[in-house]
Amino acid sequence: MAPGASGVTEAGPAAATAAVVPALRLVGGTKSYDRGHRRIPVFADVDLELRLGEIVALLGPSGSGKSTLLRTLAGLEPLDRGSIAVDHAGRGAHLVGIAFQEPSLLPWLTVAENVALGLRFGANRRIAPGRDAGTVAALLEELGLADLADARPSQLSGGQAQRVNVARVVLTGRPILLLDEPFAALDPATRADLQGWLARLVRAHGLATLLVTHDVDEAIALGDRIVLLAGRPGRIRHRWIVGNRAAAGTLRREILAAYRADDPSAAAGPVAAAPVTAVAPASLDSSS
Repeated sequence: MAPGASGVTEAGPAAATAAVVPALRLVGGTKSYDRGHRRIPVFADVDLELRLGEIVALLGPSGSGKSTLLRTLAGLEPLDRGSIAVDHAGRGAHLVGIAFQEPSLLPWLTVAENVALGLRFGANRRIAPGRDAGTVAALLEELGLADLADARPSQLSGGQAQRVNVARVVLTGRPILLLDEPFAALDPATRADLQGWLARLVRAHGLATLLVTHDVDEAIALGDRIVLLAGRPGRIRHRWIVGNRAAAGTLRREILAAYRADDPSAAAGPVAAAPVTAVAPASLDSSS
């Protein structure tokens, strides 16, 4: 493939990141559902890696299998075919935390008590040794929620509730964070604020993060890498490595062109390995 407008195109996913050991690796992931007497494919032959301290933004049209893919990575649904390898510091299983668009906070508990559920769950699984009530208070302070520690979920705004939701997952000590459109229901100003907050949180805690989103601008703002899942069944059509946010306009045009160029009927046959387009490298300011 010719070089993309935003940078160079490399031969394949491994070309950019071969030396980095992933916290999670999906190889050949394939999933389908039974619908009466028919087997309906959802996604097929998906390869994906998540690395500590990095956000992978997963884009794709409705019906391409994004949320189902996230659920299989979380262990909530089995794959038909393929493998998922999860490893971090030799701790084995129970390393994946997930936060959905709906915060699902317990209404009878305060913010501090809801967040502390993550501490209890992590301690039970021996994931978060040494964390205590002081850790909850410190995390609430870090996330800008200290003033809301005694509030009930009914008293929170949508953005505040989503911060509590993610904080609860972070406190388990799980290094892999899966997010299913967590900011989709928020107004633009709140969404932008939480995007910067999430980027800082991922860097500070060294989390390997997969963000499912429909929002191309959100993917560019947050993603270190962007993956486009398209077609039925969903297959990875393109991968972008994001380095320079100043090239966001060009990258946005490339991603939208990839959406338009996708032909769902072409997904029925073999698909070549998705090309990797690298935007000119530049460090991401964690304060942004």
